[in-house]
Amino acid sequence: MPYINTIANVPIPHEARETIKTRLGELITILGKTEMQLMVDFTENSPLYFQGKSDPAAMVSVDVFGGADKEAYDAFSAGVVKLLGEVINVPAGRIFLKLDDHPYWTLGSRHV
Repeated sequence: MPYINTIANVPIPHEARETIKTRLGELITILGKTEMQLMVDFTENSPLYFQGKSDPAAMVSVDVFGGADKEAYDAFSAGVVKLLGEVINVPAGRIFLKLDDHPYWTLGSRHV
């Protein structure tokens, strides 16, 4: 199950969240996962500073069971950066992605 947590210091209105959620569901297929496996979380208007400034910025944490290869992560990351630029107007140079592979994951009480 991939989990994507997007923290931004700008508003993320409901319509924008729906657009981002849907497109993340498409992008996650690059990593060999499906939208049915995906959990997405948003934090908007966070007091987030980057390079000492509160200009629009975003921190995206991506946790993936089983991981993916570098090329897949590169393509996925490029898609996420483009998406956030288009939908919530955060410049590419102010979007940071943290990608974590996990060999083990538990869903409910079932270890997968």
